[in-house]
Amino acid sequence: MKLVKSLLLGSAAGIAAVAGAHAADLPSRKAAPVEYVRVCSAYGAGFFYIPGTDTCLRVGGRVRAEYSVGDRFGEGADAYGTRARGRLNIDARTATAYGTLRTFFRYELSNNSGNYVGGVNFNPGINLPGQARNTSPATTDILDLAFIQFGPITAGRAQSFFDFYANDYTFTVVRTADARLNLLAYTATFGSGFSGTISLEDRASTVVPGLGLRENPVISPAGVGSRILGQDFPDLVASLRVDQGWGSAQLSGALSQRNISNTGPGFTSSNDELGFAVQAGVKINLPMLAAGDVLFLQAAYADGALGYLGWFSQFGSGRQLTATPATQLTIGDFGVDGFGNVRSATGFSLLAALRHFWTPQLRSEFAVSYSELQLDYVVAGQTVPGIVARPLDPKEAIVAASLIWSPVSGLDIGVEVLYSRTELRQPVLAANNAGTRVPLAAGGRLVKSDDAFAGRLRIQRDF
Repeated sequence: MKLVKSLLLGSAAGIAAVAGAHAADLPSRKAAPVEYVRVCSAYGAGFFYIPGTDTCLRVGGRVRAEYSVGDRFGEGADAYGTRARGRLNIDARTATAYGTLRTFFRYELSNNSGNYVGGVNFNPGINLPGQARNTSPATTDILDLAFIQFGPITAGRAQSFFDFYANDYTFTVVRTADARLNLLAYTATFGSGFSGTISLEDRASTVVPGLGLRENPVISPAGVGSRILGQDFPDLVASLRVDQGWGSAQLSGALSQRNISNTGPGFTSSNDELGFAVQAGVKINLPMLAAGDVLFLQAAYADGALGYLGWFSQFGSGRQLTATPATQLTIGDFGVDGFGNVRSATGFSLLAALRHFWTPQLRSEFAVSYSELQLDYVVAGQTVPGIVARPLDPKEAIVAASLIWSPVSGLDIGVEVLYSRTELRQPVLAANNAGTRVPLAAGGRLVKSDDAFAGRLRIQRDF
């Protein structure tokens, strides 16, 4: 028995030795190294290296739920509205010998109902007289931002370099410049936080869901056919900015060229018209009140370029408004009289916005804007039998205040109230529930000033 066991053990040892010798003659095959995701700290929190590259990537986004209520100026519309919105951000950055190469895009999807569909001036909760009840949700998808930054160059769809306070605070949009559009810009940095930018910007690429392009038409009386023809060059924007520990400040200007065609009794002409806008703003950090407190102050003036004040579409509040296009009080950058003379509309806006933290988790945001226009033209919708029509020259005030609770990082739960008021130079016929301006002889009434209230609940998660 011992002899058998010795033979078996010897055979096994021999086989193992031979197998080992053959294995040593075969090429070895090592396991592939594992490429772990590494944190990229060069550009702030949330960035990581794309495996196998030197590009840092951050994926972020937002989900928002909103519920609004407001004045109901038409019985056909709902007095409330709901919104669900999703946002996806992709930010990729690479360090190069010429500076940072950055690619960024933001895509948004929204589903809106009720007064979010029939609202005006971006302020849901203010229904238009004659607005029909929304029986199917309005779904929008928007390429909000998509740009490349390479050193001093910015190319693609980005925030206009004219803008300063671009509705940073509150749920409400006040009257201010806030446009994302296609542009090509060059930014020079001078040190100590100073920079200057020259930008070519295509205003026709600023699309507003439900309202079309943010470009105002030409207003002309009956018998005079006027319209905007093609431009020779995009809008030219220049800005000078400083960012330091105390806050920021910016001075910006814009030049806009429009070719206008006029045809009427006895004349046919085409004129090149220039509009312009200037704006100055300051952002002041207020750590002496509370950590994170900020105050914005801003003033702007425009001539023939009212979009740079945030004015487009129709103007008014309450019963001054209507969902019927033929009777709307329409904004125009230029007006043409019966003799073919072109006159530009001018205006200014003033704005203040404050963010204050009551506690690290509880804050309030306040915003107020005041604006006046001098139109120098009359529109068909203001006609009142027996009254000589004059330019309405609206004066508008918008006030918003919110209270927001952030129990955990990235989550906001807040409520907001909104008040808006518009005063006109002379009264117009009030719009009824059907959106019709009823003559006085048929029981209608005149309205020179009107206002509206709205409220909103927002639950938002940013990541």
